[in-house]
Amino acid sequence: MFTLRSLAFKAAPYLVKTQTLNAGFHTGASVCAAKVAVVLSGCGVFDGTEIHEASAILVHLSRGGAEIQMFAPDVSQMHVIDHGKGQPVEESRNVLSESARIARGNITDLAKLNVSDHDAIIFPGGFGAAKNLSTFAVDGPDCRVNEHVERVLKDFHTAGKPIGLCCISPVLAAKLLPGVEVTVGHEEEEGGKWPYAGTAQAIKALGAKHCVREHHEAHVDQKNKVVTSPAFMCETKLHLIFDGIGAMVNNVLKLSGK
Repeated sequence: MFTLRSLAFKAAPYLVKTQTLNAGFHTGASVCAAKVAVVLSGCGVFDGTEIHEASAILVHLSRGGAEIQMFAPDVSQMHVIDHGKGQPVEESRNVLSESARIARGNITDLAKLNVSDHDAIIFPGGFGAAKNLSTFAVDGPDCRVNEHVERVLKDFHTAGKPIGLCCISPVLAAKLLPGVEVTVGHEEEEGGKWPYAGTAQAIKALGAKHCVREHHEAHVDQKNKVVTSPAFMCETKLHLIFDGIGAMVNNVLKLSGK
């Protein structure tokens, strides 16, 4: 990945200094700061990470003084969607490479994530969580979860370290952590305000408890140290989504004890 970055800089030498400085939001936190892993699933809401959600998470973590490291699995996407047309296209993309777009090139293969190096972990939403990190988009409650996603979620849970998830990604916790409490918002569509409300029933089918919350709220499962927020499961204004993600991030940092 760093080789690719070097090649990109060689093609645009006048951008080298600017790009290197701007990549610094990932580091520079104080010694006692919470070290938070953020797991991405590609780049773009329909086949990867929801970019606004990822950005909101990074802003709130930065504001909270956290030290951030981003990860993604080195696997092929389930498929590629033309986001202008909303249609699949005949090409293949790699989840790690696509996630690097959001991470400004500073990203690590999820296979290398070690729970002992971090105080908390957060998963943004976007269809990538249900297509690339798992098969939930196709298989629903019978889905499979990527082996590295499963490993890190179970490792953080066993270690008693907080886990944050938003949008559709709470289904990952529902699948892997028996009896966990999560929210994806409301359980009825309410005229299209909550277009993915049916996800709540799938969460219940997995044996998890679904808790109704508003778009600006987060639910905290104190026992399991799992914090979730609806984010774009709700059709609402962007700043309200931002606030809800902030509630999730702030509670994750609080549970980390840092």
